[in-house]
Amino acid sequence: MESVGDARLAAGAEAAWYLDTAFTPGKQLGTVYDDPSTPVMVTGVEEVTTMRVPSGRLVVDAPWHDDEIDEYERGLPTRPPRELAVRIPPGTYPVEMAWTAGPYEFFGEQFDGVACAATRLRISDEPVACWEMALGVGEDIDRLPPGEQPRFFSDANVGCFADAGAWPALAAPFRTFTDGVPAPRDSEELSDGCERIGDETHRADLVTFTAESGGIVWLGRSEAGEVAVIAVTSGMPGAKA
Repeated sequence: MESVGDARLAAGAEAAWYLDTAFTPGKQLGTVYDDPSTPVMVTGVEEVTTMRVPSGRLVVDAPWHDDEIDEYERGLPTRPPRELAVRIPPGTYPVEMAWTAGPYEFFGEQFDGVACAATRLRISDEPVACWEMALGVGEDIDRLPPGEQPRFFSDANVGCFADAGAWPALAAPFRTFTDGVPAPRDSEELSDGCERIGDETHRADLVTFTAESGGIVWLGRSEAGEVAVIAVTSGMPGAKA
């Protein structure tokens, strides 16, 4: 089916192939850099945790921004988080990471080349029929410079999924600094360096994940046009998706 949104947001052939392949264990996603004879294979899709989104509104952004640390310390206003314009049914959803491996040698030492290819919030088990870039609240495709993609940025290479209704409470532990140094936070440590923080007043969660320079957010829609998956891929220039 065609994207139900603006056609300019629809994934191109290369991006759609990457997204479909990244979440299919056993598929080849590419080859090792500078070694076209060694494939990069999708080794699995790991459920990291589940998260609660009672408001049906989702933030996909960095949990903190380095250029706002002074504002955090002084209690000054900061820019709002990147909340997605699309809404999802309130509920609890799995956070999953797609893993690849591409062995390589560096200065005589062997490495397994394990890396995260993409992260997703799985909204339903419906197959994805098409992919489109996700706009944030207040974003307008007409205002984007030609060739630029809607995205979020992260100097620390950390992104997060979070319930937008509980954002101030969920983000606060990541935004507490003294003399530029982050305060210890009481978060649940997950695999692969991810963290989970809950707010029991709202019964909502925030889950972090690796986001290289931030990321592009993609909506995977079912044949019926419903959002089945919200995925994040690398924010590095030149990435396939």
